[in-house]
Amino acid sequence: MHVRPLGDRVVVKPKPREEKTKGGVILPDTASKERPMQGEVIAVGPGRHADDGKLIPISVEVGQQVLFAKYAGTEFKIDDEEYLILQERDLLGIIQEE
Repeated sequence: MHVRPLGDRVVVKPKPREEKTKGGVILPDTASKERPMQGEVIAVGPGRHADDGKLIPISVEVGQQVLFAKYAGTEFKIDDEEYLILQERDLLGIIQEE
């Protein structure tokens, strides 16, 4: 199945939740794990329309690694895979490898 976001929305596959703390303590499934704030862009919408009717394209591309706001977006599942759909303004940055 494929999701094509509308407007200035972006579909992101979040990084898997951490199973260990930084100190090495293994977290059980029942523990409240922090929601990840990084993910890979899976799909992007066409962009948003300005007041004058011009289309403003989205500044991220499929495959890029991004940071997003902690409680932003809507979670959904397709084929047992978790995804987030966010508006472009909820994206905080693009992660670039050096």
